[in-house]
Amino acid sequence: MTILGGVDIGGTKCALVVGRATGDRVDVLGKRSYPTPESPEAAVRSFAKGLESLRGELGLTGFDAVGVSCGSPLDSRRGWILSPPNLPHWDRVDAVAPLKAAFRSPVGLQNDANACALAEWKWGAGRGCRNMIFLTFGTGMGAGLILDGKLYSGTSDMAGEVGHVRLEPDGPVGYGKAGSFEGFCSGGGIAAFARSVAEASLREGRPTAFCSSLEQLPQISARSVGEAARAGDPAALDIYRVAGRKLGQALALLVDILNPERIVIGSIYGRQRELLEPYALEVLEREALPGALRACEIVPAELGESVGDLASLSVAMDAFMHTGG
Repeated sequence: MTILGGVDIGGTKCALVVGRATGDRVDVLGKRSYPTPESPEAAVRSFAKGLESLRGELGLTGFDAVGVSCGSPLDSRRGWILSPPNLPHWDRVDAVAPLKAAFRSPVGLQNDANACALAEWKWGAGRGCRNMIFLTFGTGMGAGLILDGKLYSGTSDMAGEVGHVRLEPDGPVGYGKAGSFEGFCSGGGIAAFARSVAEASLREGRPTAFCSSLEQLPQISARSVGEAARAGDPAALDIYRVAGRKLGQALALLVDILNPERIVIGSIYGRQRELLEPYALEVLEREALPGALRACEIVPAELGESVGDLASLSVAMDAFMHTGG
């Protein structure tokens, strides 16, 4: 049995989690969320204080390891957070040393895609794999890479930034790049693509099921377009057809380059699988090397809404395992 503490740092809120790992399962014992303090220094102080409070409430004597999950960029080796977009004033903030000092246990820091990859690998759809890719497919598109039985984060913690890969010379913007994987395959990208389609249709006098007036354009989301597609709206179906094909195009690149045994896809893929999967697999089967594709499964993530709680705990577990635990 391993007692783990977790810290998930967001732009608007932070979450503290305490869990117990036994074998290939983990149980969340306690959780606390609160608005992210304005000062990074105050926030870091609050992590140790909050985890200590939770530990006391649960009657635990200490933590075997603590994990911190935060948006990129960061330096996982030094334990620094380096001004991620949702935390622009967090420049070279050491999120690790204060927790090590407070609990005298191993502490790990990873970006949120890597943390979710670790969680799905240890306790979700990636269990038993030595080579696994996790794709976030949420508000944005990022990847966490498990290669040869361990997390691969790259030379400067930038491995897995697949959303930046350009799939077309032009197209919806994601990751600051038109025609990128994130532009076609993310909540933000699908919504932006749908807004452009809806606006063009409205100006031609053809409202769509997901947008009947120009005033509704800002309310379009990947979810509302998915609902319209399920109801048979042609424009919505076409948007998801494009997203599915671009997903297949990117999957083929990943299969050919990394030869994984499993690709686990989160968030929107699980919710809209029937709209995306047929087109993704069609392109994947056409584009990928047959031998590499035969060795790889494409599956939805298992952890669902609980992945946010388990992500930071999986970073803690990874830190524990790498110190001989």
